Amino acid sequence: MKLPRVLMLPKWYPNRYDDQDGDFVARHVAAIAPHAEVAVLFAAVARGPISSWTDCEADLDGPIPTLRYYYRARPTGLTPLDKLLKLGLYFWCLSQGYRRLKRHWGGPPQLTHVHVLLRTGLFAAWLKLTRGVSYLVTEHWTLYLPPNAPRIGGLRRRLSAWVVRGAAALHTVSVNLAEAMRALGMQNPHSVVIPNVVDTELFQPAARPPEPRTLLHVAAFNEEAKNLSGILRVVARLAPEWPGLSLRIAGYGPREAELRQLATDLNLLNRHVFFLGKLSPAQVAAEMRRAAAFVLFSNYENLPCVLIEAQASGLPAVATAVGGVAELLPADNSRGYLIPARDEHALHQALEQLLRHPGQFDKNQLRHYAVTHFSYAQVGRQFADLYATVLPGSAVSSSPRPAR
Repeated sequence: MKLPRVLMLPKWYPNRYDDQDGDFVARHVAAIAPHAEVAVLFAAVARGPISSWTDCEADLDGPIPTLRYYYRARPTGLTPLDKLLKLGLYFWCLSQGYRRLKRHWGGPPQLTHVHVLLRTGLFAAWLKLTRGVSYLVTEHWTLYLPPNAPRIGGLRRRLSAWVVRGAAALHTVSVNLAEAMRALGMQNPHSVVIPNVVDTELFQPAARPPEPRTLLHVAAFNEEAKNLSGILRVVARLAPEWPGLSLRIAGYGPREAELRQLATDLNLLNRHVFFLGKLSPAQVAAEMRRAAAFVLFSNYENLPCVLIEAQASGLPAVATAVGGVAELLPADNSRGYLIPARDEHALHQALEQLLRHPGQFDKNQLRHYAVTHFSYAQVGRQFADLYATVLPGSAVSSSPRPAR
Protein backbone atom coordinates (compact mmCIF):
# COMPACT_ATOMS: atom_id res chain seq x y z
CA MET A 1 0.00 0.00 0.00
CA LYS A 2 1.08 3.55 -0.69
CA LEU A 3 2.29 5.58 2.27
CA PRO A 4 0.09 8.54 3.31
CA ARG A 5 0.95 11.98 2.00
CA VAL A 6 1.83 14.42 4.79
CA LEU A 7 2.22 18.16 4.24
CA MET A 8 4.78 19.72 6.60
CA LEU A 9 4.10 23.34 7.55
CA PRO A 10 7.03 24.72 9.58
CA LYS A 11 7.28 28.21 11.04
CA TRP A 12 11.09 27.84 11.07
CA TYR A 13 13.10 25.87 8.53
CA PRO A 14 16.60 26.10 7.02
CA ASN A 15 16.47 28.74 4.30
CA ARG A 16 18.54 30.89 1.96
CA TYR A 17 19.36 33.37 4.73
CA ASP A 18 20.20 30.92 7.54
CA ASP A 19 20.87 27.24 6.90
CA GLN A 20 20.59 26.48 10.62
CA ASP A 21 17.29 28.24 11.30
CA GLY A 22 14.82 25.58 12.40
CA ASP A 23 17.30 22.76 11.82
CA PHE A 24 15.64 20.88 14.70
CA VAL A 25 12.39 20.90 12.68
CA ALA A 26 14.27 19.65 9.61
CA ARG A 27 15.60 16.73 11.65
CA HIS A 28 12.08 15.84 12.76
CA VAL A 29 10.97 15.89 9.13
CA ALA A 30 13.91 13.69 8.15
CA ALA A 31 13.05 11.21 10.92
CA ILE A 32 9.44 11.04 9.68
CA ALA A 33 10.29 10.78 5.98
CA PRO A 34 11.01 7.01 5.94
CA HIS A 35 7.52 6.33 7.35
CA ALA A 36 5.32 8.58 5.17
CA GLU A 37 5.38 10.50 1.91
CA VAL A 38 6.24 14.00 3.10
CA ALA A 39 6.69 17.41 1.51
CA VAL A 40 7.63 20.72 3.10
CA LEU A 41 5.90 24.06 2.49
CA PHE A 42 7.63 27.03 4.11
CA ALA A 43 7.08 30.79 3.83
CA ALA A 44 8.97 33.65 5.49
CA VAL A 45 9.79 37.32 5.14
CA ALA A 46 12.70 37.96 2.77
CA ARG A 47 15.75 39.33 4.59
CA GLY A 48 17.10 40.93 1.44
CA PRO A 49 15.82 42.42 -1.82
CA ILE A 50 13.70 40.25 -4.12
CA SER A 51 12.65 41.16 -7.65
CA SER A 52 8.89 40.82 -7.04
CA TRP A 53 6.60 40.73 -4.02
CA THR A 54 7.23 37.00 -3.63
CA ASP A 55 9.92 34.55 -4.64
CA CYS A 56 9.92 30.75 -4.59
CA GLU A 57 12.73 28.21 -4.31
CA ALA A 58 11.46 24.81 -5.42
CA ASP A 59 13.12 21.46 -4.94
CA LEU A 60 10.56 18.86 -5.91
CA ASP A 61 12.93 16.18 -7.13
CA GLY A 62 14.77 15.45 -3.88
CA PRO A 63 13.85 12.84 -1.29
CA ILE A 64 11.75 15.46 0.56
CA PRO A 65 9.98 17.76 -1.94
CA THR A 66 10.33 21.29 -0.58
CA LEU A 67 8.92 24.69 -1.50
CA ARG A 68 10.40 27.77 0.17
CA TYR A 69 8.56 31.05 -0.41
CA TYR A 70 9.89 34.50 0.50
CA TYR A 71 7.87 37.71 0.52
CA ARG A 72 8.91 41.34 0.82
CA ALA A 73 9.46 42.79 4.28
CA ARG A 74 8.22 46.25 3.19
CA PRO A 75 5.92 45.88 0.18
CA THR A 76 4.86 49.55 0.21
CA GLY A 77 7.02 51.24 2.87
CA LEU A 78 3.91 52.17 4.89
CA THR A 79 4.22 50.22 8.15
CA PRO A 80 0.51 49.75 9.08
CA LEU A 81 -0.36 48.70 5.53
CA ASP A 82 2.70 46.48 5.22
CA LYS A 83 1.69 44.48 8.31
CA LEU A 84 -1.59 43.54 6.66
CA LEU A 85 0.02 42.95 3.28
CA LYS A 86 2.67 40.64 4.76
CA LEU A 87 0.00 38.57 6.47
CA GLY A 88 -1.86 38.30 3.18
CA LEU A 89 1.33 37.44 1.29
CA TYR A 90 2.15 34.71 3.79
CA PHE A 91 -1.18 32.95 3.27
CA TRP A 92 -1.06 33.57 -0.49
CA CYS A 93 2.35 31.82 -0.60
CA LEU A 94 1.02 28.84 1.34
CA SER A 95 -2.06 28.62 -0.89
CA GLN A 96 0.10 28.68 -4.02
CA GLY A 97 2.43 26.09 -2.54
CA TYR A 98 -0.42 23.83 -1.49
CA ARG A 99 -1.82 23.78 -5.02
CA ARG A 100 1.62 23.13 -6.48
CA LEU A 101 2.33 20.22 -4.12
CA LYS A 102 -1.13 18.79 -4.76
CA ARG A 103 -0.32 18.71 -8.47
CA HIS A 104 3.10 17.20 -7.72
CA TRP A 105 1.54 14.44 -5.64
CA GLY A 106 -1.40 13.89 -7.95
CA GLY A 107 -3.78 14.40 -5.04
CA PRO A 108 -4.23 16.17 -1.70
CA PRO A 109 -2.38 15.27 1.50
CA GLN A 110 -4.02 12.98 4.02
CA LEU A 111 -2.56 14.99 6.90
CA THR A 112 -1.07 18.41 7.56
CA HIS A 113 1.70 18.49 10.17
CA VAL A 114 2.17 21.93 11.71
CA HIS A 115 5.56 22.71 13.25
CA VAL A 116 5.26 25.73 15.57
CA LEU A 117 2.17 27.93 15.76
CA LEU A 118 0.39 30.23 14.98
CA ARG A 119 -0.04 31.15 11.30
CA THR A 120 0.94 27.66 10.21
CA GLY A 121 -1.86 26.30 12.40
CA LEU A 122 -4.42 28.76 11.04
CA PHE A 123 -3.64 27.61 7.49
CA ALA A 124 -3.93 23.96 8.57
CA ALA A 125 -7.26 24.68 10.27
CA TRP A 126 -8.47 26.34 7.06
CA LEU A 127 -7.48 23.23 5.08
CA LYS A 128 -9.45 21.12 7.53
CA LEU A 129 -12.53 23.33 7.23
CA THR A 130 -12.42 23.64 3.44
CA ARG A 131 -10.73 20.42 2.30
CA GLY A 132 -11.35 17.99 5.15
CA VAL A 133 -7.61 17.48 5.74
CA SER A 134 -6.84 16.65 9.37
CA TYR A 135 -3.84 18.23 11.04
CA LEU A 136 -1.60 17.74 14.04
CA VAL A 137 0.49 20.29 15.86
CA THR A 138 4.13 19.97 16.93
CA GLU A 139 5.32 22.70 19.30
CA HIS A 140 8.89 23.65 20.22
CA TRP A 141 8.57 27.31 21.13
CA THR A 142 9.81 28.70 24.44
CA LEU A 143 7.22 31.48 24.02
CA TYR A 144 4.76 29.37 26.04
CA LEU A 145 7.07 28.92 29.03
CA PRO A 146 6.28 30.98 32.15
CA PRO A 147 9.09 33.57 31.67
CA ASN A 148 7.75 34.43 28.20
CA ALA A 149 4.02 33.71 28.42
CA PRO A 150 3.10 37.29 29.46
CA ARG A 151 4.19 38.37 25.96
CA ILE A 152 1.33 36.38 24.40
CA GLY A 153 -1.58 38.67 23.56
CA GLY A 154 -5.17 37.72 24.31
CA LEU A 155 -6.15 37.19 20.67
CA ARG A 156 -3.10 35.06 19.97
CA ARG A 157 -3.77 32.93 23.03
CA ARG A 158 -7.41 32.32 22.06
CA LEU A 159 -6.55 31.52 18.44
CA SER A 160 -3.75 29.18 19.50
CA ALA A 161 -6.05 27.36 21.93
CA TRP A 162 -8.66 27.02 19.15
CA VAL A 163 -6.11 25.62 16.69
CA VAL A 164 -4.77 23.15 19.26
CA ARG A 165 -8.28 21.95 20.19
CA GLY A 166 -9.11 21.31 16.53
CA ALA A 167 -5.98 19.25 15.89
CA ALA A 168 -5.99 15.47 15.64
CA ALA A 169 -3.19 15.55 18.22
CA LEU A 170 -0.84 17.90 20.01
CA HIS A 171 2.81 16.90 20.14
CA THR A 172 5.37 18.69 22.30
CA VAL A 173 9.06 17.90 22.60
CA SER A 174 9.06 17.97 26.40
CA VAL A 175 6.70 17.28 29.27
CA ASN A 176 7.51 20.72 30.62
CA LEU A 177 6.30 22.44 27.43
CA ALA A 178 3.09 20.37 27.42
CA GLU A 179 2.36 21.48 30.98
CA ALA A 180 3.12 25.12 30.14
CA MET A 181 0.72 25.06 27.18
CA ARG A 182 -1.95 23.36 29.26
CA ALA A 183 -1.67 26.13 31.84
CA LEU A 184 -2.41 28.62 29.04
CA GLY A 185 -5.53 26.69 27.96
CA MET A 186 -3.83 25.15 24.92
CA GLN A 187 -4.67 21.48 25.25
CA ASN A 188 -5.87 18.55 23.20
CA PRO A 189 -7.31 15.23 24.41
CA HIS A 190 -4.68 13.43 22.33
CA SER A 191 -1.38 14.86 23.56
CA VAL A 192 1.98 13.13 23.22
CA VAL A 193 5.60 13.91 24.02
CA ILE A 194 8.21 12.93 21.42
CA PRO A 195 11.68 14.43 21.95
CA ASN A 196 13.96 16.29 19.62
CA VAL A 197 16.13 14.21 17.31
CA VAL A 198 19.89 14.44 16.81
CA ASP A 199 22.30 12.85 14.39
CA THR A 200 23.83 10.17 16.60
CA GLU A 201 26.06 9.04 13.73
CA LEU A 202 27.67 12.46 13.45
CA PHE A 203 27.87 13.08 17.18
CA GLN A 204 30.02 10.31 18.66
CA PRO A 205 32.57 10.04 21.48
CA ALA A 206 36.20 10.74 20.71
CA ALA A 207 38.57 7.83 20.25
CA ARG A 208 41.23 9.66 22.27
CA PRO A 209 40.88 11.31 25.71
CA PRO A 210 39.43 14.85 25.64
CA GLU A 211 41.37 17.96 26.62
CA PRO A 212 40.89 17.85 30.41
CA ARG A 213 40.31 21.55 31.07
CA THR A 214 38.33 22.47 27.97
CA LEU A 215 34.70 23.54 28.36
CA LEU A 216 32.30 24.00 25.45
CA HIS A 217 29.24 26.22 25.03
CA VAL A 218 27.09 26.14 21.87
CA ALA A 219 24.12 28.48 21.50
CA ALA A 220 22.77 31.57 19.84
CA PHE A 221 23.97 34.83 21.41
CA ASN A 222 20.58 35.46 22.98
CA GLU A 223 21.66 36.80 26.34
CA GLU A 224 18.15 36.98 27.79
CA ALA A 225 17.80 33.22 27.32
CA LYS A 226 21.34 31.83 27.40
CA ASN A 227 23.05 33.99 30.08
CA LEU A 228 26.50 33.58 28.56
CA SER A 229 27.70 36.57 30.57
CA GLY A 230 27.17 34.50 33.71
CA ILE A 231 29.41 31.74 32.31
CA LEU A 232 32.11 34.30 31.49
CA ARG A 233 32.09 35.70 35.01
CA VAL A 234 32.40 32.21 36.50
CA VAL A 235 35.26 31.29 34.14
CA ALA A 236 37.03 34.50 35.22
CA ARG A 237 36.87 33.29 38.83
CA LEU A 238 37.98 29.76 37.93
CA ALA A 239 40.87 30.71 35.64
CA PRO A 240 43.43 31.56 38.37
CA GLU A 241 42.73 28.23 40.10
CA TRP A 242 42.91 26.13 36.93
CA PRO A 243 45.83 26.96 34.63
CA GLY A 244 45.06 26.01 31.06
CA LEU A 245 41.29 26.31 31.55
CA SER A 246 39.53 27.26 28.32
CA LEU A 247 35.96 27.92 27.31
CA ARG A 248 35.25 27.50 23.61
CA ILE A 249 32.08 29.25 22.44
CA ALA A 250 30.38 28.29 19.19
CA GLY A 251 27.47 30.34 17.92
CA TYR A 252 26.29 33.60 16.46
CA GLY A 253 23.73 36.26 17.18
CA PRO A 254 23.08 39.95 17.89
CA ARG A 255 24.84 40.12 21.28
CA GLU A 256 28.20 38.72 20.16
CA ALA A 257 30.07 42.04 20.17
CA GLU A 258 28.83 42.85 23.66
CA LEU A 259 29.90 39.44 24.98
CA ARG A 260 33.31 39.68 23.32
CA GLN A 261 33.77 43.01 25.07
CA LEU A 262 32.85 41.44 28.41
CA ALA A 263 35.40 38.66 27.82
CA THR A 264 37.99 41.35 27.04
CA ASP A 265 37.11 43.32 30.18
CA LEU A 266 37.50 40.13 32.25
CA ASN A 267 40.93 39.53 30.67
CA LEU A 268 39.71 36.25 29.17
CA LEU A 269 39.53 36.79 25.43
CA ASN A 270 41.92 34.54 23.50
CA ARG A 271 43.53 33.47 26.77
CA HIS A 272 40.80 31.43 28.42
CA VAL A 273 37.79 32.20 26.19
CA PHE A 274 37.69 31.59 22.45
CA PHE A 275 34.80 32.65 20.20
CA LEU A 276 34.54 30.19 17.30
CA GLY A 277 31.72 31.83 15.32
CA LYS A 278 29.05 29.95 13.42
CA LEU A 279 30.04 26.30 13.00
CA SER A 280 28.60 23.56 10.84
CA PRO A 281 27.15 20.50 12.63
CA ALA A 282 30.30 18.55 11.73
CA GLN A 283 32.47 21.26 13.26
CA VAL A 284 30.33 21.29 16.43
CA ALA A 285 30.70 17.51 16.65
CA ALA A 286 34.48 17.89 16.41
CA GLU A 287 34.45 20.47 19.20
CA MET A 288 32.43 18.13 21.38
CA ARG A 289 34.98 15.38 20.86
CA ARG A 290 37.80 17.58 22.16
CA ALA A 291 35.94 19.05 25.17
CA ALA A 292 35.85 17.69 28.72
CA ALA A 293 32.39 19.08 29.54
CA PHE A 294 29.51 21.03 28.09
CA VAL A 295 28.08 24.04 29.91
CA LEU A 296 24.64 25.61 29.44
CA PHE A 297 23.65 28.35 31.90
CA SER A 298 20.27 29.26 30.42
CA ASN A 299 17.54 31.29 32.09
CA TYR A 300 14.95 29.31 30.12
CA GLU A 301 15.03 26.42 27.66
CA ASN A 302 12.76 23.87 26.05
CA LEU A 303 14.60 20.65 25.18
CA PRO A 304 18.00 21.86 23.92
CA CYS A 305 19.35 19.78 21.05
CA VAL A 306 22.94 20.76 21.90
CA LEU A 307 22.60 19.04 25.25
CA ILE A 308 21.45 15.85 23.52
CA GLU A 309 24.30 16.15 21.00
CA ALA A 310 26.70 16.42 23.93
CA GLN A 311 25.30 13.21 25.40
CA ALA A 312 25.61 11.44 22.05
CA SER A 313 29.26 12.58 22.09
CA GLY A 314 29.76 11.07 25.55
CA LEU A 315 30.14 14.55 27.01
CA PRO A 316 28.86 15.32 30.55
CA ALA A 317 27.15 18.65 31.10
CA VAL A 318 26.48 21.34 33.65
CA ALA A 319 23.11 22.93 32.88
CA THR A 320 20.35 24.83 34.62
CA ALA A 321 17.15 23.20 35.84
CA VAL A 322 14.87 25.10 33.45
CA GLY A 323 12.28 23.90 30.94
CA GLY A 324 12.88 20.36 29.75
CA VAL A 325 16.55 20.24 30.80
CA ALA A 326 15.69 18.16 33.88
CA GLU A 327 14.22 15.57 31.49
CA LEU A 328 17.73 15.16 30.06
CA LEU A 329 19.84 15.46 33.23
CA PRO A 330 18.46 13.38 36.12
CA ALA A 331 18.90 14.41 39.74
CA ASP A 332 21.26 11.48 40.40
CA ASN A 333 24.02 13.35 38.49
CA SER A 334 24.63 10.35 36.23
CA ARG A 335 24.81 12.53 33.10
CA GLY A 336 26.08 15.77 34.57
CA TYR A 337 25.08 18.42 37.07
CA LEU A 338 21.78 20.25 37.26
CA ILE A 339 21.97 23.65 38.93
CA PRO A 340 19.56 26.56 39.59
CA ALA A 341 19.23 29.25 36.93
CA ARG A 342 21.21 32.48 37.51
CA ASP A 343 23.15 30.88 40.39
CA GLU A 344 26.78 31.64 39.52
CA HIS A 345 28.03 30.15 42.80
CA ALA A 346 26.36 26.82 41.93
CA LEU A 347 27.87 26.94 38.43
CA HIS A 348 31.31 27.59 39.94
CA GLN A 349 30.96 24.61 42.29
CA ALA A 350 29.67 22.24 39.59
CA LEU A 351 32.45 23.14 37.14
CA GLU A 352 35.05 22.73 39.87
CA GLN A 353 33.67 19.29 40.64
CA LEU A 354 33.87 18.32 36.97
CA LEU A 355 37.40 19.63 36.64
CA ARG A 356 38.56 17.81 39.78
CA HIS A 357 37.03 14.47 38.76
CA PRO A 358 37.14 14.34 34.94
CA GLY A 359 36.66 10.57 34.77
CA GLN A 360 33.52 10.30 36.89
CA PHE A 361 31.10 9.97 33.94
CA ASP A 362 30.79 6.95 31.66
CA LYS A 363 30.84 8.26 28.08
CA ASN A 364 29.44 4.98 26.75
CA GLN A 365 26.47 5.21 29.10
CA LEU A 366 25.84 8.80 28.01
CA ARG A 367 25.95 7.81 24.36
CA HIS A 368 23.73 4.76 24.87
CA TYR A 369 21.06 6.94 26.43
CA ALA A 370 21.17 9.39 23.51
CA VAL A 371 21.03 6.69 20.82
CA THR A 372 18.13 4.85 22.44
CA HIS A 373 16.05 8.00 22.96
CA PHE A 374 16.96 10.64 20.37
CA SER A 375 18.28 8.94 17.22
CA TYR A 376 16.53 9.30 13.86
CA ALA A 377 15.34 5.70 14.05
CA GLN A 378 13.88 5.96 17.55
CA VAL A 379 12.13 9.29 17.03
CA GLY A 380 10.91 8.25 13.57
CA ARG A 381 9.21 5.16 14.99
CA GLN A 382 7.44 7.27 17.60
CA PHE A 383 6.09 9.57 14.91
CA ALA A 384 5.01 6.56 12.85
CA ASP A 385 3.00 5.34 15.84
CA LEU A 386 1.43 8.80 16.22
CA TYR A 387 0.51 8.95 12.53
CA ALA A 388 -1.02 5.49 12.70
CA THR A 389 -3.25 6.74 15.53
CA VAL A 390 -4.43 9.92 13.81
CA LEU A 391 -4.72 8.25 10.38
CA PRO A 392 -6.51 4.98 11.18
CA GLY A 393 -6.54 2.56 8.28
CA SER A 394 -3.65 4.31 6.52
CA ALA A 395 -0.47 2.60 5.37
CA VAL A 396 1.83 4.38 7.81
CA SER A 397 4.93 2.23 8.13
CA SER A 398 6.55 1.62 11.50
CA SER A 399 9.53 0.21 9.56
CA PRO A 400 11.52 2.62 7.39
CA ARG A 401 10.81 2.37 3.68
CA PRO A 402 13.75 1.57 1.43
CA ALA A 403 15.84 4.56 0.37
CA ARG A 404 15.06 5.87 -3.11
